[in-house]
Amino acid sequence: MLARVGVRTFRLVLRLHPRLVGALVALTLLAGALPAAIAWVGKRIVDDLVQAFVTHASVEPVLVWVGIELGLVVLLQAVERGQWLTQALLRPRLAQTVHEQLLDKSLGLELPDLERPEVADQLSRARQGASFYPLSFVMGAFAFARTALTLAGYGFILWQLTPWALLFVVAAAVPAFIVELRFSEDGFRAFRWRAEEARRQAYLESVMAREEHAKEVRLFHLGPWLMARYRALFEQHYEEDRQRTLRQAWLGFGVGLGSVLVFYGSYAWVAVQTARGELSFGDLTLYLMVFRRAQGALGELLSRIEGEVEGLRYVAELFAFLDLEPTRVVHGDAKEGPDPSDGLRFDDVVFTYPDAKEPTLRGVTLHLPPGHKLALVGENGAGKTTLIKLMAGLYRPDAGTISLDGLELSRWDPVALRRRIGVIFQDFVRYQLLVGENVGVGDVDAVEDEARWRAAATKGLADSMIESLPDTYQTQLGRWFEGGRELSGGQWQKIALARAFMREGADILVLDEPTAAMDALAEAKVFERFQVLAEARMVILISHRFSTVRMADTIAVLEGGRVVERGTHDELLAKGGRYAELFLLQARGYR
Repeated sequence: MLARVGVRTFRLVLRLHPRLVGALVALTLLAGALPAAIAWVGKRIVDDLVQAFVTHASVEPVLVWVGIELGLVVLLQAVERGQWLTQALLRPRLAQTVHEQLLDKSLGLELPDLERPEVADQLSRARQGASFYPLSFVMGAFAFARTALTLAGYGFILWQLTPWALLFVVAAAVPAFIVELRFSEDGFRAFRWRAEEARRQAYLESVMAREEHAKEVRLFHLGPWLMARYRALFEQHYEEDRQRTLRQAWLGFGVGLGSVLVFYGSYAWVAVQTARGELSFGDLTLYLMVFRRAQGALGELLSRIEGEVEGLRYVAELFAFLDLEPTRVVHGDAKEGPDPSDGLRFDDVVFTYPDAKEPTLRGVTLHLPPGHKLALVGENGAGKTTLIKLMAGLYRPDAGTISLDGLELSRWDPVALRRRIGVIFQDFVRYQLLVGENVGVGDVDAVEDEARWRAAATKGLADSMIESLPDTYQTQLGRWFEGGRELSGGQWQKIALARAFMREGADILVLDEPTAAMDALAEAKVFERFQVLAEARMVILISHRFSTVRMADTIAVLEGGRVVERGTHDELLAKGGRYAELFLLQARGYR
């Protein structure tokens, strides 16, 4: 499996910039061959120097070899700088590409996928080091190849001196590799187990540090309690990590000490061989230099293997998320329906959220003809917003059908369907963007069209408020960026209402508690304007304020996922049922 991950990672980098990768391959081969060549030239310098000293021969050959070594060292420095340059050019591009792939995958997932904890864990693991591990693995592979070439050169030299030297090198390096590999596996297992804990810590950090939580955190003095939970999550696993780190340190010291003893044992053996005249002083110098370097190269090579295996485990998590199969929501390609006069229909709709034990909707049947206004009333959790999610194609019903213009929603092209809908959700997004862009995101095709911003803001009664801001439609909203300005809840709601009116072609308007944060006067003005602007459109209004739902042609009361009553305001009051009970209960508060 890890081999396939490695091949896939190389393909990703190669597609990114083939010429840079090719240059990196050539530089790696050259960098791997040069150290052994430099070491061999060093041996020739020592031998010719000894020869000149003993026989009083010319030192010219020594100077020639010194010049050759200088050239090789300069070349090696140039090659290493070239490697650094290619890596520096590849690194940001690869990081950007990987993050784009992560974001594309996230955008391609359906809403049910994003609400599953296991998918959240997969995304969390994929994002950790997503910009680091793929390139780290590729660069590590090139470094591995370079070190392997260098080690092969050193090995050839040592073999010429004595084959026993190779055994000494292996004995000094392999035990450390085994220890590191074992602890790397333990560390990765801990990483996988703790994905949820890491998300919990990240959430607690955001609660303590983000401005949207600041009021309640300070008012309720939640800081110490949140910090205690944050610290407890850390302490929960720290002791396990501490024990593993201590074991790793002691074993690492032991195998390191063994490596030192092997080196000095071989050092003594070679010194004896030289004293007996079986090796030259150049051989001794070469042996000491090459053995140390070969030992280091083999240790680095084995460490690279351990690092590459560890890196591939993390890259595998990235690819596992990118390969995640989204929930199969059937979409069609229809851009229009056969009967526009039929409007929107819910026929015996049943829906249960993933992992929920009970259905949220139980046999809901409703009809919204063109130009008709439907109000949904009921307690929280009755299923009102769920109906909107189903209508927008974010979920599919378990049973029953939803149709628009006489065509079932599953046969509609999702983009064409959603262009028909202008919506303001109760939990609408407060984008950290310019005012105009906050309005413009309601229609991505006109997101930069200032004339459309202004027209939508006028319809949503946000124009006068926007004009009072320092830079009007160019004012930065939110506190994340310099010069940002925060709005009140009612002002944000007007922005969101204007956003819904950006979709000029939308003939279905959905208002989910559209004026919950507005004062009574602003609410009255909004609905007075709304009745005029939405006259020819289908409207679904969700509200707990019964003064606003009176404008609807039909009011449907949901309870326990069922429609228990429907009719006009007057009809439902006359019936004296659940609607009348809720209306009178609310009206009593105004007496």
